[in-house]
This record gives sequence, C-alpha cells and structure tokens, in this order.
Amino acid sequence: MQIAGSTALVTGANRGIGRHFAEQLLARGAKKVYATARRPEAVTLAGVEVLRLDITDPASVTAAARAAQDVDLVVNNAGISTYTNLVEGELDSIRREMDTHFYGTLNVVRSFAPVLAANGGGAILNVLSALSWFSHDGANAYAAAKAAEWSLTNGVRLELAGQKTLVTGLHLGAADTDLTASYTGEKADPADIARAGLDGVEAGDLEVVADEWSAHVKASLAAAPQHFYADALTAG
Repeated sequence: MQIAGSTALVTGANRGIGRHFAEQLLARGAKKVYATARRPEAVTLAGVEVLRLDITDPASVTAAARAAQDVDLVVNNAGISTYTNLVEGELDSIRREMDTHFYGTLNVVRSFAPVLAANGGGAILNVLSALSWFSHDGANAYAAAKAAEWSLTNGVRLELAGQKTLVTGLHLGAADTDLTASYTGEKADPADIARAGLDGVEAGDLEVVADEWSAHVKASLAAAPQHFYADALTAG
C-alpha cells in the first residue's frame, strides 16, 4: 500500500491521533484525505476534504461511503473512553464503548469494504490499544471493547484477503491526547503513533506495536496471568 497518490479517509480526525493521521497523510503525498468527525465544523486542518461521519450511526456511515467512492485507505481511529468498570459501572456507558469500538468500527469496515474492492483492495488501519490485551480497574469497559475490536480486526483481515485488502492493527499504550487528559503516567507523542501506523501500512504489516508498553503487554500473554496481574490482585 503506497500512501503517495492514495485517497484516504480518517475517522475522528478533528483532534488527537486522528488529526495527526490526516496531517501525515497529506505530508506523505496522499492525493486526497477525507477528514471525518461527528461534528465536521470541528475539523480545522487545511488541505483536507471534510465529511460528517458518526461511526455509531449506520446511516451516517453509509452516506460517507457513498460520498467517498474513491477511497483506498481507511483509518479507523474514532474512539471514546468512559472510564467505566463492568460490575458496577453504568450499562449505558459500557454499551457506548462497545457501540463505538466494536460495532462502530464494523459499520465502517462493512460500508467501505466494497469501495476498497472497487479501487483495487487498498488497506484498513484499525487503531487498537495495549488494553486489547489486558484489563485495568477503572477502564474495563474500554478494555473489553478494544479486545473485541482486536478480534474483529483479525476476523475481517481473513474475510477481506480475497479482495486484496490489507488490514493492519495498531496497538499503543497512552498517547498525549484529550482522551487521556486525566492519566498521569507516561504518554507517547501522538505524532509518533500515527507515523508508526502509517509506516506499518506501507510495509504491509498485519500488526504494529507502537511503544514499549504495548510490546511488554503482548509478551506477557505467553506467561501465567497471575504474574502480570500480581500487584492489582493484591492491592485490595
């Protein structure tokens, strides 16, 4: 997948990592970049074509796919975090997480897969998380939704292989964006995360592990879970 000369669409492009994706796509020579957001007036980046797209609204996704028939790269970046647990958290918040990260991403994939096929296959980049692979008290709804999105990514990769669509998953820990404003730990530069994801697409990688924390979490999956969760299980 060559980004120079491509036509790309980025969800959640009004801020954070999504805005960096749109900026870097332009810098890498993309012919056109559709920068989408639930509120299109929030997209202030010059040089992009702005579209309204709410990934949790199937009609909105369908309309965007009809308007962007020239797309050959889709970046599924839009996301939320409600900082909700599963046992005592509000069910509406838990459903919002799943509706956004799983069903919302699936809405986009299903609507744009025929577009990508018609344009030669292209690529899909799904922005996942280190929390696809572990749980964290206080954000377990997000972790469950990202785990589901990871499985979705692996599944649609197999289903779209026949139409020559590359599906890449991008895993990261915390990036310095509005989404993590209340998080006080180490945060990556969102520009570096976007760069790693686009490098992975151009290299044809199926998975990009963008930082040391994500690499650490992935490596821990081969060991017994009590080792990784030892501190959390004894904290109470």
